[in-house]
Amino acid sequence: MSSTLETMEEINEAGSRTRGGKYLTFFLAGEEYGLEILKVHEIIGMMDITPVPRTPDFIRGVINLRGKIIPIVDLRVKFGMEAADTTDETCIIVVQANGVQMGIVVDRVSEVLDIASDEIEDVPSFGSDVNTDYILGIGKTGGKVKLLLDIDKVLSSSEFVDLHAAALAAEASAGEEKPVDSET
Repeated sequence: MSSTLETMEEINEAGSRTRGGKYLTFFLAGEEYGLEILKVHEIIGMMDITPVPRTPDFIRGVINLRGKIIPIVDLRVKFGMEAADTTDETCIIVVQANGVQMGIVVDRVSEVLDIASDEIEDVPSFGSDVNTDYILGIGKTGGKVKLLLDIDKVLSSSEFVDLHAAALAAEASAGEEKPVDSET
């Protein structure tokens, strides 16, 4: 029996060890969040976002980033927060989530932190009505708490379908606007 208990403890230790690492931290409504740095492609300043009709409110639209159409999600709206005006610090973090490259709008980027696994706690239970699957853990560094997001779970699978459809619709309409070469 004790060997089974030790094995379970090793598994738990191994599970929590995988959460330690480098995180890009950012702010939404005064609260600090973190994303695994390996999911982040780049950070860009705000640019014009083209709205896509008939998409959920949290999908702001799409951008053309060096010839690639990227859907943009407003995390404030997705998390049920009040939408905020764009400031000089507002930016887009381009991430890879569930095989889809997308941008997430944040109030401001903070820093890259190396958070050890022993500084990451499991998410407490808030009851059966509250879904916290999108939270990887709670980081405790520098006397502050940071919600570490699992970007692959922030959007549900049906929302990823909507996101992908928005990008495809924007690409199709961009293709229609290209001038036709009359000599060919």
